[in-house]
Amino acid sequence: MSATRAAPLIALAGIERIFQLGDSEVHALRRLDLAIGAGEYVAVMGPSGSGKSTLLNLLGLLDRPNAGTYRLEGRDVTTLSAEEQARVRSERIGFVFQSFHLVPRLTAAENIALPMTLAGIAPAERAARVAQALQDFGLANRADHRPDQLSGGQRQRVAIARATIMQPAMILADEPTGNLDRATGDEVVRLLEELNARGVTLIVVTHDAALGARARRQLAMEDGSLQRDSAGMACAPPT
Repeated sequence: MSATRAAPLIALAGIERIFQLGDSEVHALRRLDLAIGAGEYVAVMGPSGSGKSTLLNLLGLLDRPNAGTYRLEGRDVTTLSAEEQARVRSERIGFVFQSFHLVPRLTAAENIALPMTLAGIAPAERAARVAQALQDFGLANRADHRPDQLSGGQRQRVAIARATIMQPAMILADEPTGNLDRATGDEVVRLLEELNARGVTLIVVTHDAALGARARRQLAMEDGSLQRDSAGMACAPPT
């Protein structure tokens, strides 16, 4: 597929992320080069401490690299201010987490509406989009329920609805089925895959080999480096 080579949605070049722990430095990411095309379905896999979550945080503009550049939709987002990054994150990136990260005091409808509220979208448009999302995700009869009144699967569906309500270019999912039983997890994965089929780039971090195998492209991380890319791109070992 030529999309990744010709016009990548994501282009990382020479990315380094170093954490200082006491007197020692931990290289969470080492000279990482990576391109991901619009509409791809990618699984990021590897043992704990391999750099998966650090990579996801950088892609989601929740963290900054110590070196290297990150271009998103052709724009170097590593040079943006915190406020500018927050705007990009709100408009172009959706997050789905293992622990849902819903606001406990808000209803399902209010949780879904939250990104639009923060973005200043008019109440009438918010209401219309939320109503459609509740319908699309099978939550219409749970609109007024708080997270503690929902099942795990329903909470994750609310989280996915919230992640996609701003119509982002990509969804970053961190162990999205980790707190769910297998049947409920499969349902959640199908929802994510349906969004990918509509053109949303889907990047999933997972320890689950079965979930990783469903992606069309697998990235294997180890010690902060990309060890294998099923797309066949060269992965240079660190020196």
